[in-house]
Amino acid sequence: MTALVLGPLLRHVSERTATIWVETDRPCEVRVSTGAPGVEAAARTFTAHGHHYALVEIDGLDPGARVPYAVALDGETVWPEPGSPFPASQIRTMDTAGMVRVSFGSCRRSPDRAGVHGLDALSAFAHHLAAQQAADAGGRGDGGRAWPDALLMVGDQIYADELGEEMLAYLHERRGPDTEPKGEVADFEEYTKLYELAWQEDPAVRWLLSTLPTFTVFDDHDVRDDWNTSHAWRQEMWKKPWWRARITGGIGSYWVYQHLGNLSPEERAADPVYVAVRLAAAEGGDVGKIIDEFAERADREPATARWSYAHDWGGTRLIVVDSRASRLLTADSRGMLDEEEFAWLDGQVQGGMEHLLIASSLPYLLPRSIHHAEAWNEAMADGAWGKRGAQLAEGIRQAADLEHWAAFDRSFRAMADYVLAVARGERGTAPVSISFLSGDIHYSYLARVTKPDTGRTDAAGRAIGGTAITQVVCSPLRNPLAGKFRTANKVAGTPLLPGMFRMLAKSAKVPVPPLKWKITDGPWFENAIATVELAGRRSQVRWDTPLSATEIGEMGRAHIC
Repeated sequence: MTALVLGPLLRHVSERTATIWVETDRPCEVRVSTGAPGVEAAARTFTAHGHHYALVEIDGLDPGARVPYAVALDGETVWPEPGSPFPASQIRTMDTAGMVRVSFGSCRRSPDRAGVHGLDALSAFAHHLAAQQAADAGGRGDGGRAWPDALLMVGDQIYADELGEEMLAYLHERRGPDTEPKGEVADFEEYTKLYELAWQEDPAVRWLLSTLPTFTVFDDHDVRDDWNTSHAWRQEMWKKPWWRARITGGIGSYWVYQHLGNLSPEERAADPVYVAVRLAAAEGGDVGKIIDEFAERADREPATARWSYAHDWGGTRLIVVDSRASRLLTADSRGMLDEEEFAWLDGQVQGGMEHLLIASSLPYLLPRSIHHAEAWNEAMADGAWGKRGAQLAEGIRQAADLEHWAAFDRSFRAMADYVLAVARGERGTAPVSISFLSGDIHYSYLARVTKPDTGRTDAAGRAIGGTAITQVVCSPLRNPLAGKFRTANKVAGTPLLPGMFRMLAKSAKVPVPPLKWKITDGPWFENAIATVELAGRRSQVRWDTPLSATEIGEMGRAHIC
């Protein structure tokens, strides 16, 4: 009997469509049947490096639908699993007429049976939603927090370079403990095991991913710590004999396990790699070589691939920006995004929406002392203090992970230009809020832009309000900072340090940032998941932290506008 290896995962949804992703143990037909009369769909698997995947695209659903579904492989029902303690998985389409809720977080170490990294916010959140769904089905009406419309995982869904005991045991059995890269995954095959452990080991998380529409973007640990920090870093990594298999396996597996599900059916049908994969699969071939060639090309020539995407949900636009793989890193040029990616972003950051959500794995607005330190470091690495200073700065950059938006000053300013133009109404009707959603740094906070003033006036010169520009950070889902790193980041938020580091940046001829901002809520250092709620001209955010393995409680709350 054909069996599921991983999934089902509910991925991209719209008002009337949904995508179900699965991995199976052999080639087969995957059929998804719903409780809606006549609404079902099927797809054949494709095979990559001996693994079998399918994306089933369902159409004809109603907006705001909550439809239980079943998955059959070659006619045998494999989902829902008999005896599961969790409620029936449902396909949940968007209802853009009401409030839009997006839950998000990043940095999840899993599995963690020893509890080294604390309680899992994603698992506790899953248990909470399962209990809520059961209570609502029983007519008790005590659901508490409303269900999110989507889950956005903004980086480090897996840790390819910091492995748990289960993964290390698998590597030792497969290739021995002393082969390179030691203690890290080496290729596509090992990535498949990493995804299986991360997403299937915990039954609650597996259920959550089967019933809550999920969108993702990668960060460095999905490939390797400090991935694409600088041109020097890339040169050094490509000298390692094991790196080619590692980077092609990392990017290729990301394309299969994460990226394809971020796309709408129309976008997926237009993806030339997916088209080539489907054609080769129809002829019975293994498409691993197609994916490997694409992945290596995407790394060496970032402009040949786009990992960023955008979706409109009523009056809300979600823009997910790849701030990791699309960097411009050459001997004489440096940018958070290459020119093609910035051109795409330019077309997305427009007015005419009530709310803009710009998701980037890396925070756009850091604590100001850290921002100035990273800007100073970049200028030093570019030679502001001479050749020896540049060498020292490169070492510091890699050792201290100084590679956020602040460390790409030209890109930081370009993003500020886009956002301020939208806020001033220069790109269509200005939204009431522009919020950056990020993770990566292992603590959570809300920062608000205080200058320049984005207030607007009507034709008579009367004030008609302004656009709230904020940075919302939620990290980690499960991987808290250790004591000394936590202390260092607490110190970074003290009021004296920003001025000191700004003087250093000024000494390296770094211009004054085009924005001023301050952290108004947080920081919090606990494992957490956040939910942004948007309705009409209102927006707020809530951070929840696990109280036990199966319970969550509010850690913080803030009104955005």
